[in-house]
Amino acid sequence: RRYPTVELRAETFNGSTHVPVPSDSAFLKALLFELRLINDHVFVEHRDTCTRINQSSVYSVRTPGGDLWPVLAFQKSGLIYACLPLVEETLEPRPPLLTVRGLSQGLALLLGIVDYISPSRKNEAEMSAKIGQLRNLLIQACPLGTPLNTNIRSLNSSFDDIQEMPTDENQPAWRSATYKGKPQVNVCITEKVRCMQYGKRDVVDMWQVYGALNCKCDIEGSAPNVTLSLNLPTNGPPLQDIVVHHCVTSVDPAMLMSSSAEPLDDSVYSGPYKFPFVPPSDSFNLCYYTSQVPVPPILGSYQLIEEGSQLKITVNLKLHESIKNSFEYCEARIPFFNRGPITHLESKVSYGQLDLSREKSLLVWVLGQKFPKSLEVSLTGTVSFGTASKEHPTDYVCTGNTAYVKMYFRIPDFTLTGCYVDQHSIQIFAPGKPKITASGELISSDYYIWNSKAPAPMVYKTLLD
Repeated sequence: RRYPTVELRAETFNGSTHVPVPSDSAFLKALLFELRLINDHVFVEHRDTCTRINQSSVYSVRTPGGDLWPVLAFQKSGLIYACLPLVEETLEPRPPLLTVRGLSQGLALLLGIVDYISPSRKNEAEMSAKIGQLRNLLIQACPLGTPLNTNIRSLNSSFDDIQEMPTDENQPAWRSATYKGKPQVNVCITEKVRCMQYGKRDVVDMWQVYGALNCKCDIEGSAPNVTLSLNLPTNGPPLQDIVVHHCVTSVDPAMLMSSSAEPLDDSVYSGPYKFPFVPPSDSFNLCYYTSQVPVPPILGSYQLIEEGSQLKITVNLKLHESIKNSFEYCEARIPFFNRGPITHLESKVSYGQLDLSREKSLLVWVLGQKFPKSLEVSLTGTVSFGTASKEHPTDYVCTGNTAYVKMYFRIPDFTLTGCYVDQHSIQIFAPGKPKITASGELISSDYYIWNSKAPAPMVYKTLLD
């Protein structure tokens, strides 16, 4: 399968170093020659010299127009799987393989094809049928040259609905299938909060929210138009660093100008954030954003002091009063690195339950689904250790008393920014009255509370910069 849009981008990126892709038959012949599957009895210096030892599945294929690179190719069960990834820079000098983003995408797509075809390799008729279906499946998996779903096998059940060419010229390439049935729209705002709390006067605590608006629109028509708005409560923190899906047809430029790298001012766009779009057939993220909320959801302090062969620990946690006190789960994990197994534990918790992990190197404080009415909980304890062995966790950063508590929680039907989708503001220009479902969730991500009695490593201080 060829993608003219990708070939045009390659010509733009590569400039004078661009090598055009030859015809399918010419490319196949050149690839077979490079893989030594034809003319392998003839010595060809550029291919067979002992100074060229290929240690990967990436090849340089010689064509009449020049050397095509990087061609990703490998053999599996009598078939050759190959693709030509896009290199988004000039080709001379050749960039390191690790910097070519398209290689990992291409490999994932090829492995997805292998997973789809391989189970049928002993049945020639079944394999031929699958290979015949593959072109249609690629329209859905990789419509414009960028892999959207590399699990080709998961698309197998819906290949009958995929059209080789859209019957309606207005149908966009990313809408590869048409829906038949009762219209319904599901939207979910997922916000993840990252946090670093140090408990020190000379080090500033840091936190930030990362949000994504996921949509699944089951609507009839080849190109239905949908308009959806994100709203903020009064005086809610504005959304920043907004990135929209390519199916969005237009946005207010001011919406995209707000950046977390710059200080907030009164002119920052604060919504409502309106997105008109033609939805893809499958679930997708309509937009991503960040936000600088005034407080983290859980404030904590951690003190770890070494006294002889024992460690004394104190952990205090407080749920901010603006946060919904209803968790799906909430727990604090306290790891102990570079030490032996915990042999003795004396502890007292004001709320919840404290468990010791099976490998005896981690304390898990399970807080459950609610904080108490005071919104504050505490843990005190004394820990002793046995002799360290290779099985117990080590960490080159967290040595001595440098240690942390890491929080894990999820709050359903809640967002830290207060951001929400107004169901009444969703406009769908298609027949029928759709069923609309909107939800939200807040999930912890890299939520650390560092020991205030020891220096926190600098690498973690700058993690959120």
